[in-house]
Amino acid sequence: MSNAAMRSTFERIIINQFTPLHCAQAREMLDWSWERLSQQSKVSVPAIQRFEAGGPVRDVTRLALAYALEAEGLVFFPGFAPGRGSNIRGTTPDPMDREDFALIE
Repeated sequence: MSNAAMRSTFERIIINQFTPLHCAQAREMLDWSWERLSQQSKVSVPAIQRFEAGGPVRDVTRLALAYALEAEGLVFFPGFAPGRGSNIRGTTPDPMDREDFALIE
């Protein structure tokens, strides 16, 4: 599988698996405020709050949140609370390389 296809596959998986509950649980595990997650992810506080409340956000916004939290050693699986990965790097590709990164909320 080509690098681009692999990246696209991982992005689709994260977009469909990383939930608003994961985001809130991960912030709680890290003892992060919305402001701290905003600084780490480059996502605005209102967009984080909207996402955690179940509202719509752009795919690139969801990827940026997952990427920032995975960088702290967290892993996400459907139906489970976030966990700490031992020497596991997250699978979310850095969203800064996406063409739509400028549209991050």
